[in-house]
Parts: sequence; C-alpha cells; structure tokens
Amino acid sequence: MNEPEWVQHAIWWQVYPLGFVGAEKAATGEPAAAHRLLELIPWLDYAVELGTSGLALGPVFASETHGYDTTDYFAIDPRLGSLEDFDTLVAEAGRRGLRILLDGVFNHTGRSFAPFQQVLTQGPGAPTAAWFSLDWPDGAGPGIEPGYRDFEGHHHLVALDHEEPAVADFVVEVMEYWLGRGADGWRLDAAYAVPSSFWADVMQRVRSSHPDAYFVGEYIHGDYAAAVQAGGIDSTTQYELWKAIWSSLNDANFYELAAALERHNALLAAFAPLTFVGNHDVTRIASKLEDPALVQHAAVVLFTVGGTPSVYYGDEQGYRGIKEDRAGGDDDVRPLFPPSPHDLSPIGGPVFALHQELIGLRRRNAWLHRARTEVLHLSNEVLAYRSVDESHALVVLLNLSHEDQRLGTAGATSVLAGQAAVDDGSALVPARGWAVLG
Repeated sequence: MNEPEWVQHAIWWQVYPLGFVGAEKAATGEPAAAHRLLELIPWLDYAVELGTSGLALGPVFASETHGYDTTDYFAIDPRLGSLEDFDTLVAEAGRRGLRILLDGVFNHTGRSFAPFQQVLTQGPGAPTAAWFSLDWPDGAGPGIEPGYRDFEGHHHLVALDHEEPAVADFVVEVMEYWLGRGADGWRLDAAYAVPSSFWADVMQRVRSSHPDAYFVGEYIHGDYAAAVQAGGIDSTTQYELWKAIWSSLNDANFYELAAALERHNALLAAFAPLTFVGNHDVTRIASKLEDPALVQHAAVVLFTVGGTPSVYYGDEQGYRGIKEDRAGGDDDVRPLFPPSPHDLSPIGGPVFALHQELIGLRRRNAWLHRARTEVLHLSNEVLAYRSVDESHALVVLLNLSHEDQRLGTAGATSVLAGQAAVDDGSALVPARGWAVLG
C-alpha cells in the first residue's frame, strides 16, 4: 500500500472548472472574462461547510475544447486564468485545510499539442515522432500528415506511445511540476488505456520526490486490484459500485447491491477505491434515479461503506442533468454554478443538509475508509448491513418498500442518522426510509 496517510480522511468535492465558471466551449485568444479560476475561491468555504476535505479539479490545463484534449501541460487554460490564479487558489484552499487533486490526461493529447504539431510540420524526421503511434504514407516528408492511433475513435485526440521513454520522462516532469506548485495528487484520466508498466515506472519516479502524493486511476471495467498492484497507483474509480447503487434502487433489487458490496470488500483488502454516485462523465444521480427521493439512500451507501468518497458539484444540491451520447452531450452534467453559495436556490437545501449530516458522520468515523460490509438482512426491497473494522461497527438499514419494516440491529442501540425507532434489539424503519445505527 502506497496510499498516503492523509487519504484516510479525504472526502472530495469534485468540480469541472470549465463548466463551473461558464467558460467558452473552445479555446479562444480573447476569453470573455479573465481570472475565472478565482471564481472558485468563494466556494471554498462552502466545500468546508459541506464537510469535504479536498477539491478535486477537472482539467485546468490549456486545451482545445473540453479540457481532455490538452495542448500545454504547463499552462493554465486561458479561459480559466493564469499560473498566478492557480497559485492563489491553491493557497486559499490550503489556508482552509483543503487538498487539491488535479486531472491529468496522459493517454492522449489534443492535436495542437506542440510535440504533435512538430510532427505535422517536420514529418518523419521530427524529434518527437516517436511520441506517437504513426502510420506514414510512402515518401512522406515535412507537411504530410500521417495516420495515427487516437483515443477510442475520437480523431482529435492523439494517443501517446507509452513505450517511448521520452513520453514517460515528460509525464514525470508534468506531475512533479504541479505537485511542486502545491497540488496533492493526480486523477489519471483513461488510465485503463495506458499500460500498467508505464504507470509503474512513472509512479516510482514521482514518489521518490513526492512521497505524500495521491494517485487515482480512471478504470471503468476489469480487475481494479490488479491495476493498482501492477501500476503502483493508490486507487481506482469504483464504477461497479456506482452502477449497483442506482440500478438496485431503480429496480428494487438489493441483491445486486449486496453482490457489489461483496466485490467491494475484496477490493478493500488491497486498496481503498474512489467511490461516487456522480461525476463529470455520467448522468446525475437525481436524474438517474426513477424516484429522486431515493437520492438519500444512494448517499447513505456512499458514506457508510469503505473507500474514498467523492461528491460531484451540484449533487449535494439535488442538481439534475442527463449525459447524452452526442457532441456536447456532457454539457448538461457540467453546468455553470452561481457566483456564490448565497445565490443557490433554497430548493437544494434539504439535500445539502443530508450530505452535511452524512459527511459529518463519515468524518467522525474515519475508520470507514477501509471498513468491510456484512449483510445482515437481504430482500428485494430491504437491506441491512454492518460496516466494520477490527474495533468499530455501524449498522445501516435501507427500506425501499412502501411499508414500515422491523429489522434486527445486531447490537446497535442508537440512531446516528436517519429515522428509526430502536427497541429491544430491533428497529422500525419507516416506509422508503433509512437509518444508520451505532
């Protein structure tokens, strides 16, 4: 386990900056507003009030459009501001005890990335030609464009060749530069598309100078534990649990969630996954659930099982948004936020209060970071589980039925969150209700 000790207490508030500040959809030489990154500063106290301990930023580096087509890894996107603005944000976050997680796109780049432009200008003899997987036509020379491997059919995203040592050197340099400017770790975008041997080399080198840094890879399918071990990273995104949470709530099928929690237990034996019910790539949980009232149940699971929880900005206010498979299909889940927390609609107040309550519970029980779950009662509509470590336990009761349910408490005697009437070793949970017992 390489995970830094501080991660045990980490709860991220994830923000997609380009959307949050209403930046232009594409790079421009004259952004309509300057220093937009500083517009996050009024929200830092909000993140603290929510209970989170870190700010997980989406892409902030110069790019062509959405940030995942990076063009300059050493520059802040002009639509967001400057290096000085970044430094100010980091300092203000640090003053409030908030960590900073950056989003690094190291599988592919935008076409305007200088080393690729060098290839287009100079041809096969370009010193950076080996950085990419290129297919040159016969007789190719300067000014001739080669075929190239892209990212999942997106031709504007040029895949890097991770067998090239210079690419690893470059990624190490980028990571160390921003860690040196105050970042605390990296989310590794599309980590699943990069050979684990590449990550292992890069991690070893970066950790030698920044041993307290945190690295979480984006993995959607596959053997998460093997990816962590082979790549030397700290964690992966827990998409299996995300899917099981909303799917089991929609289908009133807690058997699916129970199976996912068993799998989650196996992962926790090796590492603490990054857990979530929303992020910048998926439909909002309030829109994904057929009954939005069950957002409560989804949040309860998120904050009472092992892992490192992440809250996607707006989910704590009950925001809705649907991701669509089309150009611009992410815009609805990457919205503009108001200038300050005072401008939020009061409609989101109850959902915010729920998140505060559950995050507070989580912060008071930091041992949950590596807790395992034991299923105590299971039916389609009712689930009871105990989250435990060597010396602590909480009992979670979830009721999807339209009738009150009486469940055993496994020795728990007090209601820590939610609603239940506890009496003589059992608890009465209201219809469509939940409770956390201690």
